[in-house]
Amino acid sequence: MKSALLAAVGVSALLLVAPASAQGVKIGILNDQSGVYADYGGKWSVEAAKMAIEDFGGEVLGQKIELVTADHQNKPDLAVSIARRWYDVENVDMITELTTSSVALAIHELSKEKKKIDIVVGAATSRLTGDACQPYGFHWAYDTHALGVGTGGALTKAGGDTWFFLTADYAFGYALEKDTSDIVHANGGKVVGSVRVPLNSSDFSSFLLQAQSSKAKIVGLANAGLDTTNSIKQAAEFGIVTGGQKLAGLLMTLAEVNGLGLQAAQGLVLTEGYYWDLNDKTRNLGERFLKRTGRMPSMIHAGTYSSTLSYLKAVKAAGTKDPDAVAKKLKELPVDDDFAKGKVLENGRMVHDMYLFEVKKPSESKKPWDYYKLLATVPGDQAFFSAKDSGCPATK
Repeated sequence: MKSALLAAVGVSALLLVAPASAQGVKIGILNDQSGVYADYGGKWSVEAAKMAIEDFGGEVLGQKIELVTADHQNKPDLAVSIARRWYDVENVDMITELTTSSVALAIHELSKEKKKIDIVVGAATSRLTGDACQPYGFHWAYDTHALGVGTGGALTKAGGDTWFFLTADYAFGYALEKDTSDIVHANGGKVVGSVRVPLNSSDFSSFLLQAQSSKAKIVGLANAGLDTTNSIKQAAEFGIVTGGQKLAGLLMTLAEVNGLGLQAAQGLVLTEGYYWDLNDKTRNLGERFLKRTGRMPSMIHAGTYSSTLSYLKAVKAAGTKDPDAVAKKLKELPVDDDFAKGKVLENGRMVHDMYLFEVKKPSESKKPWDYYKLLATVPGDQAFFSAKDSGCPATK
């Protein structure tokens, strides 16, 4: 019923202040709030954006900041319909979060047409700042190349030199499999097979049996959200790990680890761009987020905080919300907040350090949300493509 209502209405406005005029500054959070990625981003990303607006002071250039939000249900056509109305009728200045690569690519194209800024956080495909790059588009928390370098590179170097992929059957899954495969091959490994899995599958048995029969040392899960947690749970039923194969969660965040629990998730190796217990700044954001939501943020939630805050800083620095001026400032200003320290490249890619983690055993966890052991820090210039090497036509 809730999904149907959201589809019909298209958008629910969360007004942080009195209604703003068309001259106000309006930010949209467009993501999956009811489906397979609802925990991964969902309403928690909305809370993160609200935190950023509050931390900024609630206004910019003397104008109140308004936040609107909608559930795109992982449907690109619905997402474009909502975004078009936001841009054309509701005077939304910037859209962020944008979980699901097929949605993000569609909004990226629309934003280019409308000359409006979008900052992708939740979607993964490296194409956003590669062949699909555009002057008003940005990509913030991570991408498929960074995940491949982190998890794929580490496991291959550690002896996991044969891989089989369970791949989400849409743009994100294809990009994650390709980018990880490239890293596996570059490190002397081999991909022995893959299978494409429909989004929001409930039964992974036939796919897991193919992975098991492949005898690959590493079963790479090129999926995310509930699809990842469900495939891990069902892999345990088939004895894949006890049989000697290792699971690689190529896109896992704290939200999915929390959903699985340490008993099921222990030993998994994963790459994130943020963890609440890394340093004083990440702890500050994490503990404040915990107080208002009852949970610690993942890199998607923390990244949405950062993308919202960075946009507002760029508007202030530009002295206008004109998209060309703001885009220029986004690429000039350093990023330094409770999410990360980084810089934005000419192609819109925000470059920052990524972190390779191993999920702790239950006996190693000393307090709630104490889930990760840091294995390695991957410097940003190694994790992400340079602008020149990204495939972005504007930077060749």
